[in-house]
Amino acid sequence: MSKDELLAFVRKNPVGIGCGVLSLLIGGFAYYRSGQVPESEAELLQKSAEGQKLAANLNNANQLQDHYDALVGANKAIDARLARASQLTINLRYFYKIESETGVKLTTDPRISPPSVKKDAKAAFVPLPCFLSVQGTLPQLLGFLRRLESGAHYCRVLTFSLAGSMDRTAPLNLSVSVELLGLP
Repeated sequence: MSKDELLAFVRKNPVGIGCGVLSLLIGGFAYYRSGQVPESEAELLQKSAEGQKLAANLNNANQLQDHYDALVGANKAIDARLARASQLTINLRYFYKIESETGVKLTTDPRISPPSVKKDAKAAFVPLPCFLSVQGTLPQLLGFLRRLESGAHYCRVLTFSLAGSMDRTAPLNLSVSVELLGLP
C-alpha cells in the first residue's frame, strides 16, 4: 500500500479510523493505569483502617470522663486505706482500736517494723511487717482476725499461732504476723 492509497482509505473511512485510534488510546491508558491498581487498593485499605480507628476513638471518648472519674475515686479509696510507715502512732492506734472493738487483750505492744525491702523504683507501695500477740476467747480471736483482714487498712496475715491450755475456761493466745500495705 502506498502513501496515496493510505490517504484515500483514511478519507473514505474517517469514522472507523477515528474510532480505532481512539480505542487504541483508551486501551493504552487503561494498561498504564492498571499498574497503579494494587497501590491504590493498598492505600484504600490503609485509609479505611485509619478511619475505623478514628471512629472507634471517637466512640470510646464519649465515656472517657466517666472512666477517669471512676479511676480517681478508686485511687482515693485505696489511698485512704494505706498505712503510712512514718506514722507509727496512728498505726499503733489502729491495732488498739481493733483490740477495744473485738474484746481481745493485746499481751504485748504491737511491733511494727520498718519496711525491710528497699523501695523499688517501679513499686508504689511497701509492706509494713507487724507482729501482734493477743489473748481472748475463740470467737473474740476470730473476730479480731476478721477485723484485721477487712479493716481500715489493707492487711495480709502471713503466719499465726494459736495456743491454749487444757482448761476450757482459760483464754487462748494468738500470735499473728501481718503485713499492712503502705507508703514509705
